[in-house]
Amino acid sequence: MHYYLTTNASRALDEISDNIDHVNVLRGNLWNEESKFDQEKDKAHFRDYDAACDRVKNFYKEQHEKQTVEFNIKARAAFNSKQQIRMSIWEAMEMLDTLIDESDPDTDLSQIEHLLQTAEAIRRDGKPEWMQVTGLVHDLGKLLFLFGSQGQWDVVGDTFVVGCKFSDKIIYPHTFEGNPDCQDPIYSTEHGIYEHHCGLDNVMLSWGHDEYLYHVLKNQSSLPDDALAMIRYHSFYPWHREGAYAHLMNEKDHKYLEAVRAFNPYDLYSKSDDSCDPAKLRPYYEKLIAKFFPPVLDW
Repeated sequence: MHYYLTTNASRALDEISDNIDHVNVLRGNLWNEESKFDQEKDKAHFRDYDAACDRVKNFYKEQHEKQTVEFNIKARAAFNSKQQIRMSIWEAMEMLDTLIDESDPDTDLSQIEHLLQTAEAIRRDGKPEWMQVTGLVHDLGKLLFLFGSQGQWDVVGDTFVVGCKFSDKIIYPHTFEGNPDCQDPIYSTEHGIYEHHCGLDNVMLSWGHDEYLYHVLKNQSSLPDDALAMIRYHSFYPWHREGAYAHLMNEKDHKYLEAVRAFNPYDLYSKSDDSCDPAKLRPYYEKLIAKFFPPVLDW
């Protein structure tokens, strides 16, 4: 009799678990609901570049002067030809933990703290697992800084399109005066080397951690396309926050814009949240990582 009750109880628990899984699948359709964790935050204190320290201002001046078409072509060629480093997602997070982002006016925390803050904010709002793990990995492209970058200017900071006129919606737009592409008769025009509504897949964004990580993960994960768009465009603030580059977008880009805007609050406003304990959170996120990534990736 005892065995019979235990078996039935086990079946009941399995049924409940299946129902929960079904609800979670349905909740996956709610990834684009408005974020709730940040409702009480004073958002005026975030991305205040007027009040930014000299470290941030000097960073953007260097980035804007050096991110040329010529550099971007060479950077992509170097990525495609270099010997890969093999390691797990969590090993990559731990390796990145020594970096402080010189472009960020909102936090001096280590990168693993920021990754966990982002993922935990998404988790608290009940967003699907694929979005949680996207928050966890979204900045791992900053490993470029440890893989032989020329500085932080080709790794971090807001991204923008190269090969056409630099938008006045980019942070500190006057600092592009020292970029030689500003004087080029083609690169300095509105469309530059691109066709009208050609799609963002067909333009070059300034090389950095977003673009690098997108290329690392697009063939080494089971993340959905919306997650890959969140990774590729999360630093593309002139586009997803300021409305620039609409003349280059195609129909698919409007869908991706919704995804990036849904992700952005978790990336930006979680930086003021309480610190996270990596050791405590690691078991949960390692299980999540295993659902979407192989044990070891080529970096």
